[in-house]
Amino acid sequence: MSLVTELRLGRLTVRGASLGGLYTALHVPELDLLLDAGLPLRGGATARRLLLTHAHLDHLGALPALLGMRGMMGGGDKPLEVLCPRGVEGGLRESLRHLSALHAWPLDVTARPLDAGDEVELRPGLWLRALPAYHPVPTLGYLVFERVEKLKPHLRGLPAEEIKALKRAASAEGGAEGGAEGRAESPFDVEERPLLAYLTDTLPEALKRSPAAMRARVLILECTFLNDVKPVRVARAGCHIHLDELEPLAPLIEAEAVVLMHFSQIHKPSEVRALCEARLRPHLGARLHLLLPPPEQGDRWWL
Repeated sequence: MSLVTELRLGRLTVRGASLGGLYTALHVPELDLLLDAGLPLRGGATARRLLLTHAHLDHLGALPALLGMRGMMGGGDKPLEVLCPRGVEGGLRESLRHLSALHAWPLDVTARPLDAGDEVELRPGLWLRALPAYHPVPTLGYLVFERVEKLKPHLRGLPAEEIKALKRAASAEGGAEGGAEGRAESPFDVEERPLLAYLTDTLPEALKRSPAAMRARVLILECTFLNDVKPVRVARAGCHIHLDELEPLAPLIEAEAVVLMHFSQIHKPSEVRALCEARLRPHLGARLHLLLPPPEQGDRWWL
């Protein structure tokens, strides 16, 4: 029996498990990305990059085991690239240095610190942007998006060779010094198409501040607390999202798939399902997905 659940969401697959305070780890194979490392996901051990939201152990604690798996499986020619909030990288490297000595085998990563707003090109045409998030320790959300060139409307119908010539001219002058006056204009507008947004261990303000996240094809979002057992004031004190604050935002979410996760263990899986169905299904319809244990596990979070 496995903790891992798999959701097929159009072009993307989300595999993993999440339980607030204990573990969160996801793998999106089509993007070659891991999202946090609270469990060592064998199926994602050879992924190229890990997007680390913050350094709490339920999101980071299984990284050494993951790196051990990676070494055994031949995880590629390069170390795992860990994109993380600025300030986390030093402690991460130092911790792995000590663990490497204990393990008698290098647990190598390339740590790349980011600030909110920073962008990274993952592969040609595919980009990542760090999003602001709110938690007691340095924390980021992430948006993966495509950058697509679209020919400007007034140039449509031009022969292909003329368009290529305009593009070459704009590229040649793009790095020139001085003002923009007289420069060749690119024949293309650049359009951003958000594919995947990941926000966890944060306040709902993070969603409000990142409208592109609400338009992504897939939005993965925490919803830790669901009823008055832990009211909104408690959720906000710990910088988590409560269903009472998420429900009013649900009609604004345009994502094709909304994956809720990081539920508190105070709620049984059946309770999570019942409350989310009653309060969010009317707004989100078939777009709502819950990252819950596989059905064969019964009404339990752990084995």
